[in-house]
Order: sequence, then structure tokens, then C-alpha cells
Amino acid sequence: MSLKAWLAKGALQAHKPSAKEIAGLVALADRNLADAGIRGLSAEGRLQFAYNAALAMATAALHAAGYRTNSNVPGHHAVSVESLQHTIGAGAALVRKLDAFRRKRNRVSYDAPAAVSAREAADMLALAAQLRRDVEAWMRAKHAALIAR
Repeated sequence: MSLKAWLAKGALQAHKPSAKEIAGLVALADRNLADAGIRGLSAEGRLQFAYNAALAMATAALHAAGYRTNSNVPGHHAVSVESLQHTIGAGAALVRKLDAFRRKRNRVSYDAPAAVSAREAADMLALAAQLRRDVEAWMRAKHAALIAR
């Protein structure tokens, strides 16, 4: 679904971003990336921190593009993840992989403890770190006024 279609459906709202807001989301992602790398933390904890970092960067991209999710509409995290195709031009494979981690994180957080392997946690951390770089590069190219110099 396109950003305009989500807007018409009510899943997104128009949003005027600020450099301060974007800097806060990037800082949140950086803290979550650092926390995901803590040795001794459970694989579930590392996956959740890494996912939260990726979500913060997806949110930053969405805000930079002039939208925000409507948190009153179910599935707003899924919209944030899927929106990466329309904001930074992320490929479908990346979005599918991140969405699979979103579902895994939801099972771990809300339903029941689900086994998360060290490999899954490491993969989510690598994906989040790459997304951090990709979103920042996209913002520098398309929304430079929103990036602290």
C-alpha cells in the first residue's frame, strides 16, 4: 500500500518533522543498538533492543517523509516497517525480513516466551545497524535540513 493510501485509510497522518525530533529518534536507535550489543543479555532481549532500533529508524524515515503512524489504528508497527519501501526505497526482501522479526518480537513480548536463537538476535542487530546507516544516508540525500551536521 502507498503512503497516500495509508493516509486516506487513516493508518497515517500528515506530519511536519523537525531536526530535533529526527535527532531524538536517531539517538533512541543508537541507544537501542548499544543495548542490543550488551554481552550477557538474553537473545530475546538483544532481539527486542535491535528491533526497537530498527523501528526508531523506520519512524524517523516516515517522519522525514511527512507522515506519522496513527497509533490508534492496529498494526502501526507493521505500517512503519512496510513504509520503508516508500520512504528510503528499501527492497521487498529487507522489508519481509524486518517484518518477520517484528512478528517474532511480538510473540516474545506479548504472547509467550518464544525461543530466540543467538543467530536470530545477531541477524536482527546487523539488520538494524544497516537500516540505521541506510536511513541516515537517505535523509542526508533527501532531507538534509533534518540531519544535525
